[in-house]
Amino acid sequence: MKFETHTIMGAEVRIPIPEGYGDCVRLIKSDSYRHNGRNDSMLKIWIGSFTRTSMGFSIWYRLSQHKGWAYPFTRFMLNRYKLKCGLFIPAKTRIGYGMYIQHCFGIVINSTAIIGNNSHFSQLTSIGANTSQAARVGDNVYFGPGSIVIDNVEIGTGACIGGGAVVVKNVKGNTVVGGVPAKELNTTSHPEYIRYPYKEEWLK
Repeated sequence: MKFETHTIMGAEVRIPIPEGYGDCVRLIKSDSYRHNGRNDSMLKIWIGSFTRTSMGFSIWYRLSQHKGWAYPFTRFMLNRYKLKCGLFIPAKTRIGYGMYIQHCFGIVINSTAIIGNNSHFSQLTSIGANTSQAARVGDNVYFGPGSIVIDNVEIGTGACIGGGAVVVKNVKGNTVVGGVPAKELNTTSHPEYIRYPYKEEWLK
């Protein structure tokens, strides 16, 4: 596993980039841990994916991040989730370990977005761009239902984007924003929204 390091709102964010299918499996397990707080086997995760859409999507998204021998099939399966659930998250989108999708419907993330670790996406989240670069997001960030992030803004680690918020400018870490356009509501973080946070050392 290699890592890309980004500085987002003054904080260093390390995003894992899989170099093989073994690395993809580690990332799938990190996503599974975010859902239930257990280090399940891939067999158990695979079986569970038939009834848990979020984990089914995670499997094919993570596997599609590596262009190995199975890439045509993994991309095909990823596209099925896009058409079935409206999950428009391209394989080349950088999303760190511990991705959690609360409700798998109508989530759009631009391929140029950079999303940190232990992210939480609610239904109808949109992270888009009218320019060449979408948002850069730190670790442990919560996106409420219907939240929208526009263009190349930065969202700091531990931020909470309230439901229906439209973010058009930078968001400080460990703050809560809401409204249209989004404004800072308070400086209290909400770690309970990032349940079962995964740790980087567990990827080794």
